[in-house]
Amino acid sequence: MAANSETVRALARGLNILRYLNRAGATRPGEIASELGLPRPTVYRLLHTLEEEGYVLCSASDARVRVSPLAAALGDNVSVRSRLCQVAAPVMAEFTETHAWPADLSTYEDAHMVIQESTHGRSPLSVDPGMVGFSLPILRSSAGRAYLSVCGSRELEMIIELLRAENLPEDMPFLRKRWLEENLTIYAEQGYATRGPHTFRPKTSSLAVPILTDDRAVGCLSIIWVTKAMNMDQAIKRYADALQFAAANIATEYETLEISGRP
Repeated sequence: MAANSETVRALARGLNILRYLNRAGATRPGEIASELGLPRPTVYRLLHTLEEEGYVLCSASDARVRVSPLAAALGDNVSVRSRLCQVAAPVMAEFTETHAWPADLSTYEDAHMVIQESTHGRSPLSVDPGMVGFSLPILRSSAGRAYLSVCGSRELEMIIELLRAENLPEDMPFLRKRWLEENLTIYAEQGYATRGPHTFRPKTSSLAVPILTDDRAVGCLSIIWVTKAMNMDQAIKRYADALQFAAANIATEYETLEISGRP
């Protein structure tokens, strides 16, 4: 009976961890222990079991864990993000190992881009540790601009309507029809978008490319750097092709995972 009680308690704790991860997204084990009032060794042991069974994924680029597509499929969580992070993490890690700069994977959520995966923890050039979960303004970030440049007309119209309703003063220059038409066309044609230091995050610049599957963006891949270290023309020349290559690899792996249905 004691053994059965212990098993039930472990199961209950494991389910609590899954529920917490489903709400919080990518989270470190220490945060789980603190929020749920569990000993850290217990959390690590349960996460190990959940990972072995395929219900959580440990990030290849930091110490965070998240629910897997298998777990997401049991509820209302969007499995797209979990699958995308699963295939993107090793590609991003390789990019940072080769080029040193940190890379971020972001997805569209409610008129913003939210960083789902990052290699800031791996990069010696990182200026922003702990970026996972950070929300980016869609009009004032390179990732958001890259996403908007490949949106279908109806989706783009709806997003712009949401942004106009928010009525943020910072967005107003970029909501002008002429700016949108000219710049989104340029970003679409060249296959990448840019953001300078005067638009968002002073003293830094960024470059982003969309991750396209079936002619739709499932996310964007971007790099950020201190503007003094490199101007935009240099960044484009050195890293635009490499980012596009990485994004294409992520898209291919993602499509393969979708077809196979593997968690």
